[in-house]
Amino acid sequence: MPSDYDDDLLKEGIRHAKAGEERLARRYLERALDAADDSRTRALASFHLSQMEDDPKKKRQYLEETLAFDPVHPEARRALAILDGRLKPDEIIDPDALPPLPVGEQQAQADRFTCPNCGGRMVYAPDGGSLTCEFCASRQALGGKVADEQDFFAAMASARGHTTAVSTQVFHCQGCGAEFTLGARELSAVCAWCGSPQVVRQDRMLPSPDAILPFGFDGQEARRYLHQWLEKNSLVPAAEPPAPRPLYLPVWSFDLTGRIPWSGQVYRNEENVPISGEEVIYEDDVIIPAVRHQPRLVSALLAGLNFSVTAPYDPRYLAGWPAEVPALSLSNAALEARRIAVERASRSVQAEHGSVMNLRYQSSALSVSAYRLVLVPVWLAEVSVLVGKGGRNARMQSCPLLVDGVTGAVHGQPPSRRISAWLKSLLGG
Repeated sequence: MPSDYDDDLLKEGIRHAKAGEERLARRYLERALDAADDSRTRALASFHLSQMEDDPKKKRQYLEETLAFDPVHPEARRALAILDGRLKPDEIIDPDALPPLPVGEQQAQADRFTCPNCGGRMVYAPDGGSLTCEFCASRQALGGKVADEQDFFAAMASARGHTTAVSTQVFHCQGCGAEFTLGARELSAVCAWCGSPQVVRQDRMLPSPDAILPFGFDGQEARRYLHQWLEKNSLVPAAEPPAPRPLYLPVWSFDLTGRIPWSGQVYRNEENVPISGEEVIYEDDVIIPAVRHQPRLVSALLAGLNFSVTAPYDPRYLAGWPAEVPALSLSNAALEARRIAVERASRSVQAEHGSVMNLRYQSSALSVSAYRLVLVPVWLAEVSVLVGKGGRNARMQSCPLLVDGVTGAVHGQPPSRRISAWLKSLLGG
């Protein structure tokens, strides 16, 4: 039967630690760890012992024991990140007093990729995994690994977890020396003077991509997918559709773990009966778009992608291909991921128990365990199509489309009024 003895030892140990009485603190904390009858006490005792340890090996041992008892202990995760070198002490910030981001034009560094054989420009070939020289056609292989997930707690301890880009970037082309600017949300560009692809190096205060789904086909293939979609939906373009534009979109991916206790009432035997339970949560790759344009189309496109096969981010994938940086911070995206996980848990409760009235739940034990910032390839197009019943009643309507750069699936909302067979024959369709 659980007792308060271990908790009393823990409290005494913490009190002596705060008073600077390390010898007594160790004695009480070690006794609390031995006597502990629950994981919370074990985690707290192990963590406070780690705080008094100077030996890196022993400190790591206590921190790992803390995480064994409480896998999402934020202070232990942060301390282990510092010990591993994944987080620098000077990067730790107060989330309630964030350092101001620079505004206006800021100097930036960019990478340029040249062929080791002839010195020509190298650009990413949309084949899923190679860089190609525009002059001698030599190739460099890319990828070959699966992208690692990142420590959410370490990121949230630094400015990277709370900020987005706000400054126009100014840098010098490594090819011709020309100076040009890039928008705050752009990650790559082509020099207007010499045509060299440039990929910006992100400031350490801003989130950098962790993974990428590379483009798998070129613009000609993307155009073919567009024509197939128009034909399938019986739509006639008012003119030849413009060439689709490639773009890498930023997307946050989260893993969440924990539990959600809940309570409510169900109607049984002509009365409301109290009911309660707990939903165990393990959500892998909860996807949150980090862009604000075309949210419905972007969400539909993301639902069809496999994020378990992403490659580690390599700036060479962006050579000659435009990319955006996230317009949504890591912290805000994580809140949205938690909301989605709670909604799914609520639907699960309703599906299992029928109509649960006054459903209440606690999400404090739900945590984000890992994240990635993923670049997703899309082809953008806006096609003007003819709609109406024919003749003078026909009119043009704009139809925005997104082509999945991996699978070729086209996502768009066809106009509500499709063209009739008579109008198609009139136009020679």
